[in-house]
Amino acid sequence: MTYTHTLVIEKELPYAPEKIWRALTQGPLIKEWLMDNDFQPIVGHKFNFRSTPVPNWDGIINSEVLIIEPHKRLSFSWSSMGMDSVVVWTLTATGGGTLLRMEQSGFPSDQSAAYKGATYGWQKFIGNLERVVAGLH
Repeated sequence: MTYTHTLVIEKELPYAPEKIWRALTQGPLIKEWLMDNDFQPIVGHKFNFRSTPVPNWDGIINSEVLIIEPHKRLSFSWSSMGMDSVVVWTLTATGGGTLLRMEQSGFPSDQSAAYKGATYGWQKFIGNLERVVAGLH
């Protein structure tokens, strides 16, 4: 039996869900905070995230849009280096803005390095996301 780990990062941002949604679902904005991509907010759309290749990684993450609930929930598969996981973004309006929740599930229990790397990476990406959203009008 293989156990899997789930990474969860939550952060309250002082912006409306609609503003954050734009940064999560518009390709040019996603490129600013995450990676180059050919994302489209259509369930079933297959797309790639593209980054600079490094030793043992071609820089490509294969993905497919799984869930689109405008201004509320976005989910896509995340397949890279033989590991398949699922990313779910949840936006919940709060009195001061939006509670942003990012959950990536499916890390095999024997892949602690991948889990640690993703923890570091997503914290950096969410910081970048916050800067992109702050610049939107």
